[in-house]
Amino acid sequence: MAGTNVVYRVMTVDDIPMVQLVERKCFTTPWSRNIFISEVTRNDNAIYIVAVVGERIVGYAGIWIILDEGHITNIAVDPAFQRQGIGQGLLDVLTHAAVQRGVIAMTLEVRVSNTGAQALYSKLGFVPNGIRKQYYQDDKEDALIMWRELGAEWTSTGNRNEL
Repeated sequence: MAGTNVVYRVMTVDDIPMVQLVERKCFTTPWSRNIFISEVTRNDNAIYIVAVVGERIVGYAGIWIILDEGHITNIAVDPAFQRQGIGQGLLDVLTHAAVQRGVIAMTLEVRVSNTGAQALYSKLGFVPNGIRKQYYQDDKEDALIMWRELGAEWTSTGNRNEL
């Protein structure tokens, strides 16, 4: 399993070119370099984590901290590395970092057609809590809103690395 050889760490500006490669493989409307630079250097309410195998960034995830809530902005794993525990590892490390900043609940949007991601989020304690109609700009697909309340059992994985 690739999850045992993955290093999770905070994203830097130098990581952005490799993050964009993952982004382009996973999303039809990828974020620009400037958006990532702004998120990493100017957004004090953001946390971005990368997953690294060897010298290669194979995934990343981000969250905005808004008071005591965390809004997951993006999570992506290179398709060649999916279903190996990396997405779960990213969410676990991101959750740990968010909890340290006082977050007690997390939310995200996921395409209604992305049943694989929904299954992972459900496994991690996220529950459906609404629909955002025509949320995605590329094809006007609806987004399922999911929430996770964080308690003493906020993590469910044994593959957590401290930041």
